[in-house]
Amino acid sequence: MKDKIFSWIEKSLPLAVELETELTKRPAISPDSDGEGELDKCVFLEDWLKKHGITQLERRDAPDNRAKGGVRPNLIATINGSEENGRLWIMSHTDVVPPGEMSLWHSDPWTAVQVDDGPLGPRLIGRGTEDNQQGLVSSVLAALAFTAQGLKPGRTIKLLFAADEETGSLFGIDWLIKNHGSLFAKNDMALIPDGGDSRGESIEIAEKNLIWIRFVTKGKQCHGSRPDMGANAHLAAADLAVRLHNELREKFGGRDPLFEPDYSTFEPTKKEANVPNINTIPGEDVFCMDMRILPRYPVKTVLAEIDRIKAEVAAQYSVSIEYSLPQLMESKPTAPDAPVVKSLSRAVAEVYGVNPRLVGIGGGTVGAYLRNIGIDSAVWSRLGDCAHQPNEFVLLENILGDAKVMALMAL
Repeated sequence: MKDKIFSWIEKSLPLAVELETELTKRPAISPDSDGEGELDKCVFLEDWLKKHGITQLERRDAPDNRAKGGVRPNLIATINGSEENGRLWIMSHTDVVPPGEMSLWHSDPWTAVQVDDGPLGPRLIGRGTEDNQQGLVSSVLAALAFTAQGLKPGRTIKLLFAADEETGSLFGIDWLIKNHGSLFAKNDMALIPDGGDSRGESIEIAEKNLIWIRFVTKGKQCHGSRPDMGANAHLAAADLAVRLHNELREKFGGRDPLFEPDYSTFEPTKKEANVPNINTIPGEDVFCMDMRILPRYPVKTVLAEIDRIKAEVAAQYSVSIEYSLPQLMESKPTAPDAPVVKSLSRAVAEVYGVNPRLVGIGGGTVGAYLRNIGIDSAVWSRLGDCAHQPNEFVLLENILGDAKVMALMAL
């Protein structure tokens, strides 16, 4: 059966190009990034799958009145296998990030352009072609290799096309687990084709704990020449950012070679505007930090240290400081000898001729949510590694090769 499956995939390149092209035409940007959501893309995909023989489909739509149609759609396709026990989930996401600076693009981001020359080989250029349409299309080809030939996989395949991965998964996998947790069984395994390297060697089995934090510092506005009459919120916030960066790095200073970098990171990132002129001391200041923490350190321990530093800075500068947590995730690792890891490792070695290595990443993927409910997950793809960049592209050989890996796991 394997030869028939591989032969069908090798001949499916026109189908892959067709699906990639049509998906790229339909921007699926989160309302958080001023988009309409994933509805148009999901409706197209659902119809396309039906026309090509994948008919066991169900929608689980998360309500979101900011999005087109008032929903963020999550689509699930099932291909029944000989064995229901130990189902294989392949989870991709339909949303994409905005194109960014348009002048850096050599073509329309929403039109897939095929380029056949150059050292990289045949590829398609367009926003979303790699992140995450490569994984999506590969999973569809793997499933069609069975259904189009009337073949039954060894294990049941569940394809999940999730919403909202790029902005936190609140309306995607997080919502599904909280509202439709019965979809998942403890002995399921999950492959997330949403990370990897150019050789296909890296299998991600662990993620750093994640804290996104937004600080609001309030003082007293005054003239720039009379700081004695006010309380400089910007100065206090700047000191807070530096102290958090330095003191948290020292407090949680362990290293783990599974990750790159092998230490916890506490980085100030977004800075919101305060006063519009130079000669006014601001009474309010807002900044954010992105913290990626080795799993050995519980999130609650880190937050306790943040509270201590925050209180000291507030007292020193006579300001008040509050924070919110746009995203917080604590993730359990997948065991190195878990069935999904062993199955994936064998398939990658056979298809790509490489020796897979197990790695951790800074986070975050949908794998973290699944691991936290006891489902073994692995994140893997062979990628050109151009996600979120201008002129994003997908190598066509990677779509077909990854589809073979997925099909082998289903066999």
